[in-house]
This record gives sequence, C-alpha cells and structure tokens, in this order.
Amino acid sequence: MANDCIFCRIIAGEIPSAGVWEDDCCYAFRDIAPQAKTHVVLVPRQHVRDIAEAGEALDDRLLAHMIRTAGKIARQEKLDGGFRVITNCGPDACQSVPHWHIHILGGEKLSEKMA
Repeated sequence: MANDCIFCRIIAGEIPSAGVWEDDCCYAFRDIAPQAKTHVVLVPRQHVRDIAEAGEALDDRLLAHMIRTAGKIARQEKLDGGFRVITNCGPDACQSVPHWHIHILGGEKLSEKMA
C-alpha cells in the first residue's frame, strides 16, 4: 500500500466508497464523477503505478483476472447493450490517480469519439 495513494486508501477502507466487487486480488467501486450512466473503477489490491508498470510487476494470472473481472462486473451491472473498458497511462492520457485502474463504462449509448 502506498500511504499517499487515494485508491490504496479506498481499498483499505480509510476512504468510503460504493463498492460493487471485491475479491482477494481486486476491488471495484462506483466512480464519484461518472462519465456514463454506469461508471465503475476496478483496481488491483497491489499498488502499481500504471498499466506499463503492471505489465512488469504483476503476474499474468492477476492481469488476466483483472480483465475477466471487468467482464463479470459488466454482467453484474447488466450492461447487456455493451460497455467500454478503458485504462489510462500517464499524464498525457489524463491518468488522474497513479494506481493502475480500469474504467468500466456503459448503461447508455457511448460517444463514438471516445476511444
């Protein structure tokens, strides 16, 4: 845990969150500034800065688990019409928290301009 990391503090229960998923590897919660009707943030419990660091620091099973969990959360949230999975890496991509996370967005027609 990085003491100054807001996501680490959320995982530890020091900061309240609206949790939607929890297991030994990851935690997911509703974004406080949603960009879609449904906007869930999925974070690994292990602190890694971004997807580039995660690719080196996390084992393949955990990386695969995060992707599988994103799909499970989408099903749980009933995003049957489709959903978007996004991970930002670094300041040029507007990564606002330096703890790797995956955004799961859906529940409505999303903009075609979002990649």
